[in-house]
Amino acid sequence: MSVRITYCTDVEKSVLTNNFERRGWLQVGPDEDWNFYWAGAQTCRTLFSVDSGYRMNDNQLISHFPSHYELTRKDLLVKNIKRYRRELERDGSILAERDGTGRYVHLDFLPTSFMLPADYNLFVEEFRRCPNTTWILKPAGRSQGIGIFLVNKLAQIKKWSRDNKGSFNPSLVKDTYVIARYIDNPLLIGGKKFDLRLYVLVTSYRPLKAYMHKLGFCRFCTVRYDASGQDLDNMFVHLTNVSIQKHGEEYNSIHGGKWPVRTLRLYLESTRGKTKTDKLFWDMEWLLVHSLIAVAPIMASDRHCFECYGYDIIIDDQLKPWLIEVNASPSLTSTTANDRILKHKLIDDTLNVVLPPDGVPNVHWNKVPTPDRYGDYELLVDEELHQLQQEHQQHHGTGAAAPPAGAGQAAGASAAGSTAGAFKAKYGDKYSNPRWK
Repeated sequence: MSVRITYCTDVEKSVLTNNFERRGWLQVGPDEDWNFYWAGAQTCRTLFSVDSGYRMNDNQLISHFPSHYELTRKDLLVKNIKRYRRELERDGSILAERDGTGRYVHLDFLPTSFMLPADYNLFVEEFRRCPNTTWILKPAGRSQGIGIFLVNKLAQIKKWSRDNKGSFNPSLVKDTYVIARYIDNPLLIGGKKFDLRLYVLVTSYRPLKAYMHKLGFCRFCTVRYDASGQDLDNMFVHLTNVSIQKHGEEYNSIHGGKWPVRTLRLYLESTRGKTKTDKLFWDMEWLLVHSLIAVAPIMASDRHCFECYGYDIIIDDQLKPWLIEVNASPSLTSTTANDRILKHKLIDDTLNVVLPPDGVPNVHWNKVPTPDRYGDYELLVDEELHQLQQEHQQHHGTGAAAPPAGAGQAAGASAAGSTAGAFKAKYGDKYSNPRWK
């Protein structure tokens, strides 16, 4: 007898409900007996709070980890990446190696950043050391480009601080701002700035299990980039958010100012060569993996949870990727026909990866889908399966056959091993992720 799956959601998007209903799921309210909850971030925090008293059963799954903000809140992302680097330095890891200027050789994927007001004096010191630098100021807890502006003079910060005395309060976390070095040499296509939106699915933090979706896209500004710094107030030049660009006179509603990542890759291979393009995409995977490793120890890794993050990355004119921010609830709004197809596929693939083979949520499942269920996801890392493979090789030699296991486990172990092996091939043993060894 088939099991009836019930779902609820407070994110009323057709790409969600269409996928759920196509599977024959029945919608219920949040106070009813549900199996699957695609929830907003705030809903998830409320549900997991001590005050709620809610206890999830073994056949329930929800779309956020309780402490997702450790990765998705701008100030905490900066804090956790810095802590990760310090810990590696303290342990003497080659990953924390610095060059003659003090720059991290292998973990330099986050623009120099400070929290305001707490780090104001440190920021001033850095500003005076590099006086011709442009900086971007962002509210730590906001999204969609709200409250963002650029500065290139210290007086602008001082004026902003005076104008915001009422809310610029170090004791209030919600009023924290992040100020980061602005990437003022972005890679331009057609004279316009763009960034990448990549989707990363995490099904567990301990052990870390993560996937990257191949159907990411580029978001273009509608106005040509001005490198002179004379146009800092024009957000149509500097911010790629669709929520901002769609109001521009040059916005094209047919393609929405977007390119598929595969189109970007073909463009770069034809203009920069395959070797440099391959390195860029490896560097982006390196960035994704290490940002997750940085927060994994402090994440509440509840087995009822999974999370699909929207990573925003900017590529500079040297083909170096920079992590800008991570979104806990990437937009599922479809602005074009291609957008709708992409996001419908993203949700369908996500469901196939997070659900057991029988399609019924079960916290006792080992979260190892067979590769035929990945769809357009690619395995980034699975620490558990890689550890199994390493243990097998230690006992039986590197040329030995895979250990006896379920079909999904064996296939997944092979995929995890090949991913780690590829990183080793690129960076060598001494650069590979220490948690994969």
